Amino acid sequence: MSTKPALVYNDAEKGTLDVPQIADLAKSEKKAVDIDVFPVQSLKKDAPVTPSNVAKPPPAPAKPAPKKAPLWVLWVIWYNSYRRFFTVVFIVNFIGIGFAIAGKWPYAAKYPGALAVGNLNVAVLVRNEIFGRFLYGFVNMFFAKWTPLWFRLAITSTLQHLGGIHSGCAISGVAWVVLMVVHQFKANYVISDSILAFGVITAVTLFITICAGLPWVRNTHHNVFERNHRFFGWTSLAMTWVYTIVTNAYNTADGKFDHLGAYIVEQQAFWYTVGMSTFIILPWICTRHAKVDIELPSPKVAVLRFERGMQQGLLARISRSAIKEYHAFGIISEGTHAKYHYLICGVQGDFTKSLVNDPPRRIWTRELKFAGVSNTSTLYKRGIRICTGTGLGAALSTCIQSPYWYLIWIGSDQEKTFGPTISGLIHRHVGPERLLLWDSKT
Repeated sequence: MSTKPALVYNDAEKGTLDVPQIADLAKSEKKAVDIDVFPVQSLKKDAPVTPSNVAKPPPAPAKPAPKKAPLWVLWVIWYNSYRRFFTVVFIVNFIGIGFAIAGKWPYAAKYPGALAVGNLNVAVLVRNEIFGRFLYGFVNMFFAKWTPLWFRLAITSTLQHLGGIHSGCAISGVAWVVLMVVHQFKANYVISDSILAFGVITAVTLFITICAGLPWVRNTHHNVFERNHRFFGWTSLAMTWVYTIVTNAYNTADGKFDHLGAYIVEQQAFWYTVGMSTFIILPWICTRHAKVDIELPSPKVAVLRFERGMQQGLLARISRSAIKEYHAFGIISEGTHAKYHYLICGVQGDFTKSLVNDPPRRIWTRELKFAGVSNTSTLYKRGIRICTGTGLGAALSTCIQSPYWYLIWIGSDQEKTFGPTISGLIHRHVGPERLLLWDSKT
């Protein structure tokens, strides 16, 4: 009869499989060993087997509590470059507003309109496609590969989060407009009622434009964002022109609008408004009703093919209407020498669903494509692009055109879902040594 204690219950799938008996055998091959095959307690001879004397496995060990990230790590992740840019712009402007209210900054008290339109000008500029392409082209030309890695990462983060400047300047611009209107109401005995009315209308339309661009509106109600942010933005531009002209044309000395022509052109606010209008109009000059071929490999995806090859890291805006909502998608292309470029449009909303249910032969797009953060891959010697589903659209061009970039694509039944065109581009240009396709369905 064995006097050896019972074996502890093990679960190999949970990583708790212990085999001390094997180690005991290895000490002496001649030593007699009595091994209990089944994990039961030693029983007396002829003793009946009952549930009370059969070894029961202990309860499964409790899962370890997930390790919480330190607060400083969570803070660094949350307080990214976007929020840092926004904070700096916001604080600087509101310090200026405070000085203007306190009478410590005579320039701001005299020219609040110039500061208002100047902020709005910067807000529009950093969202302009031409300015964005210039910035990306500049850093890719002068800082690629030879600069320290930390510097290149800082450049990438900066370009990715320019929206913080856009938001900060837009809100600050509205604040300066409100300050200007309040000052005019205080001096209403020398200010025309029409100027006060235009000031209020301008402030309200700018405020609605900002509200339509809030993150929760943009992310959950994209069509509302596109329509209202754009149309109220155009209305705000028109009202800014009217408000700027009537304010500068009005002569408080005699209560008449006799400051016309050369006097208005000499004002700072006038030229800031000219610049803002130029930055808004330029991208629309490049709008075209382009021919498109649409492949429908599955009900979930539409693959759009356009003529002309593209460099990596660009995005395209497309729409069924020339002036209504535009939707951005990453561009897939074999290079500027290629005959075509492609967009992967996953069915998620009304617009993408219509591409599958009612594929158009032509679609509105801007020939001037805007640069995304992927465009900064030129800064690095090598890298890894990880994407899921239709996110491949923003990643594949980098791996096709850059031979030292590795692609990891996670998706469900990719070849069947995305079709032979996309699969062919991958297997023709991305070798197996730098490719991992993870089928989440299996």
